[in-house]
Amino acid sequence: MTQTPLKTASAPKDPAKKARLVIWILLGVIVAAGVLWYAVFSATKTAPPTPQPAADAQLVRDDSHRVTSPVTEKAQLVEFLDFECESCSAARPLVEELKKEYGDRITFVNRYFPLPGHRNSGTAALAVEAAAQQGKYEQMYAKMFETQPQWGEKQDSQAPLFRTFAQELGLDLGKYDDAVADEQTIDRIRKDVTDGKALGVTGTPTFFLDGKKLTLSTEADFRLKLADAAN
Repeated sequence: MTQTPLKTASAPKDPAKKARLVIWILLGVIVAAGVLWYAVFSATKTAPPTPQPAADAQLVRDDSHRVTSPVTEKAQLVEFLDFECESCSAARPLVEELKKEYGDRITFVNRYFPLPGHRNSGTAALAVEAAAQQGKYEQMYAKMFETQPQWGEKQDSQAPLFRTFAQELGLDLGKYDDAVADEQTIDRIRKDVTDGKALGVTGTPTFFLDGKKLTLSTEADFRLKLADAAN
C-alpha cells in the first residue's frame, strides 16, 4: 500500500487544525496496531475447535507413541504437540526432566497436533512418523525441536531439510520417502488431530494427566501434579 508522506516542513498554525492532525495520526497508529495484532493472533498457537463426537475419541490409542515404559504404571501423561510450536519447544526441557524423574512410574505419551497456522508442522509430523517406522521416533522428535529455529515459521516447504535429518539419523531413505508419501502415515497423524479436537485440544502443548486436561500455571504446579499422580 502506498502511503502519502507527512509534510513536516511546516506544522498547521491553526490550533484546531493541529489538534485534528494529531487525532488522525493517533487513529492511524491504532488501526495499524490492530492490523498487526490480528495478523499475529491469526497465526497463534491455537486452532479453531472442530466439533467431533466425543464418544469416538481416544486419549491413547494402541499405536500412540509411549516414550516411557514403567514396570508399574501409576499414571499416564499425554501431550498433544506441534513441532513448529515455540511453546512446545520451550516446554521440552521441563518435560524431559519430568520423564527422568517420573518415567519409572508414569507413562509419557506423545500425540501429534500440527496447527494450521504453522506451514511446516504437518510436514514435520510426517517426517517424525516416517522415522518412527524405522525405530527412530525419539531421535527425529529431538532433532525437530533442536533445529526449530532453523526451519520454524518458514513459508516454503522444509521437506528437503527434514529428509537430510533422516539421512543424518541413518534411515533408509527409500523407505523414508515411501512412508512420507503413504496415505496411511498421513492418516495416522489425522487420527491424532481428530482425537485431540474431540477431547477439547485447541492449542499446543496440551497435557492430559490420567484423562484430565491440565490447566497449568507454573512449573512447580506441573511438578506437584505429577508427584501426586506418581505416589
